[in-house]
Amino acid sequence: MIRTVGVVSLSAGTLGEDFVRHELELGVRRLEHYGLKVKFLPHALKGIDYVKTHPEQRAADLLEAFRDPEIDLILCAIGGDDTYRLLPYLFEEGRLEKAARQKPFLGFSDSTVNHFMLHKAGISTFYGQAFLSDVCEMDREMLPYTRRYFEELLRTGTIRQVKPGDVWYEGRTDYGPDRLGTPLPSHPAGGWKLLQGPPVFCGKILGGCLDTLYDFFDGGRYPDMPVLCRQYGLFPRAEDWNGRILLLETSEEQMSPEKFCRALGFLKEAGVFKAVSGVLFGRPMDNVYREEYHRLLVQTVDDPALPILADLNVGHALPRCILPFGVNAAVDAAAQTITFGGA
Repeated sequence: MIRTVGVVSLSAGTLGEDFVRHELELGVRRLEHYGLKVKFLPHALKGIDYVKTHPEQRAADLLEAFRDPEIDLILCAIGGDDTYRLLPYLFEEGRLEKAARQKPFLGFSDSTVNHFMLHKAGISTFYGQAFLSDVCEMDREMLPYTRRYFEELLRTGTIRQVKPGDVWYEGRTDYGPDRLGTPLPSHPAGGWKLLQGPPVFCGKILGGCLDTLYDFFDGGRYPDMPVLCRQYGLFPRAEDWNGRILLLETSEEQMSPEKFCRALGFLKEAGVFKAVSGVLFGRPMDNVYREEYHRLLVQTVDDPALPILADLNVGHALPRCILPFGVNAAVDAAAQTITFGGA
């Protein structure tokens, strides 16, 4: 059972800004309602400019969160776009490997990079939710589907099975204090969609936000990011993908179909699609480019035998489940379930 949550700002320092104070206070109240103690790591609330300027302090917070025996769950405040800058401060002198021990780590979006860091260090993680994005949801309560999986993680320290949500929500565009208690527009979801391949497949899940994975290979956003990712061997070699399930989801930037195709091309060139046992693809935010993404995914993979299951409630589209990385997962598209922890 989770008793103490440690909140870290490993990408953006948004959580420390006054304009989200009402969300921060709401999230803390919700966590305390569960009987949880909330610890903000020393630099988590320093604000956007400080966090941007001090990747070494972000890295120090992550190391401290792992070392602190009181912290049971490490929860990312929010995503962002430059957590790759922590790499030297975590991997020089084996700092992360020495500090890391098995405890739940939860985040998504740019936190994809952190998941790959921890994968390299041999730590299993949980993908799909964040403090500001989910615990601080401005409706009168956390979105029910999101809350169900968050509460399961708090109660058991793991996730046993994931099923589709009944609805999907439009993304919030106004986060002002006057919007507290306002619901999001919702639409029937229709379940997961098997784009191709057999409906049953198994493996350990790894992956994350495709926009972030694109930056592993392309230096258009940050020229040094592909350099550092190669230097520290952050993206797994093709053989490490053997038998795994690749998770992909897209961000609020709603990348063009052309960029989507280029991003998939990087993964194909890296040998990922030839190695994995299947692909899970999250519903795009607000359903933008949904059909185009599905078509391009099938076209780029170019292997009808490889299962591709789409429209999962994971990543940037609301609501959000939680997917464990590093444990066995059994996907059954016909039964609309993903079950974790089997042999």
